[in-house]
Formats: sequence, structure tokens, C-alpha cells
Amino acid sequence: MEVIAHIHTDFPQKFGVPRQSGVVDSLKATIHFEPKFADPAAVRGIEGFSHLWLIWQFEGVERPGPDGTPAFSPTVRPPRLGGNERMGVFATRSPFRPNALGLSSVKLERVEITDRGPVLHVTGADLRDNTPIFDIKPYLPSADCHPAATGGFTDERSWHPATVDFPAELQAKVPADKLQALTDVLAQDPRPSFQHDPERVYAMAFGSQDVRFTVSEEQGESILHVVAVDDR
Repeated sequence: MEVIAHIHTDFPQKFGVPRQSGVVDSLKATIHFEPKFADPAAVRGIEGFSHLWLIWQFEGVERPGPDGTPAFSPTVRPPRLGGNERMGVFATRSPFRPNALGLSSVKLERVEITDRGPVLHVTGADLRDNTPIFDIKPYLPSADCHPAATGGFTDERSWHPATVDFPAELQAKVPADKLQALTDVLAQDPRPSFQHDPERVYAMAFGSQDVRFTVSEEQGESILHVVAVDDR
């Protein structure tokens, strides 16, 4: 397979990336095609679709076996289960799988034609910056939407967004066009689900800044406290 494009997002690191596509609709990203595929004709008609499927590559998750090929583990520890229970790899969306392929649905906001080819502006992506993309396909509501679908073990574990305590003086340090997206990302509580130390200060890279925060539990509710925003 050939890489056809790369996506550019505000996540230079894995920590903080939403756990699924579409959960933070305010996140903006752009998709830039490799020269071989940067032909405007290749995206002719794509603007008629509201959403797209991206097929892409997880990076940094390779686990080589003794023969040099990727090691295979039939079970993984899903974050939704607190990282303590194992499920079959094919019953999860874990990045640790036989082929490191990801699948995401994003909203297409607009198509920009530049001197270097088309650029797709999308929202709701759950990809790290510069992630390689293998294919782009239109989302078809008539075929891809299943209102009666069930979510397996994810339906059994309720999840609620965290309340974000973001002081005004720290909000003022964030570019205005990125503040809502950052707040929405923080509300997803980027911590690993097995970490609950209220004294620990977490650092998340977002755009050109590092955001530091702590998380406390009050009456069963998670409160995320932003304590610093610094330029990198």
C-alpha cells in the first residue's frame, strides 16, 4: 500500500488525542496529498459528501516478535474497561493489532485547491499530527448508518465528560480559534483510565503549547483543573 496523504492536527503527541473520531467536533485538521495523488481530479465530487472515512496507520505501536514480524496478541486491555480487563483484539479498536490500521469518520468542511494540489479541511479527527493516510472514502448514510446497532461492552460502561476548570487568565494565553477545541478535548479527560492521583500534574501538547492540569473527584464527578499554559 502507498501513503496517499498526511493529516495535520493540533496533536504532536499521542496523549490527548480523542479516543474516537467525532467525539470532539470542534477539532480542525487538514489533509494534504502526496505529490503523486495531488491531482484535483482525484477529489472531483467529494464536496457533495458531508463526511468521509479515513483509513490510516497507527504509529509507534509495533511489537516485533522473535522472527522480526509484528508480534500478535489475541487480547488487549480496553481503556473503557479501566485497563484491567482483557477483550479479544478484534472486539476492540486498540492500536495494538496485527495490521496497524485505523478507521475514522470525519466531517468534510471544505475543499481548498492550492498550487500543491487539493487540501481537505475536516473536523472531528482523532489522529496525531502527520499521521499517514492510506485511503479516503465517502461516508454513505444509506449504507454506513445503523441506528439499531449495539455497542457491546462499551454500552455497559457509562461515561460522562469532565467539568473543566479553566481560569480566564490561562484561557487568554490560548489562540481564540483553538480555545473551544482545547476545552472540549480536556473535557474528554485525556488521562489513562487507570490513573486517579489527584496530586499528579499531567502535561498535554496542543498546537504550539503545553497545557498542564490536575484532576480531582468530587461527589462522583471528575473536575479537570488547568494549572498552566506555556508556549513550546
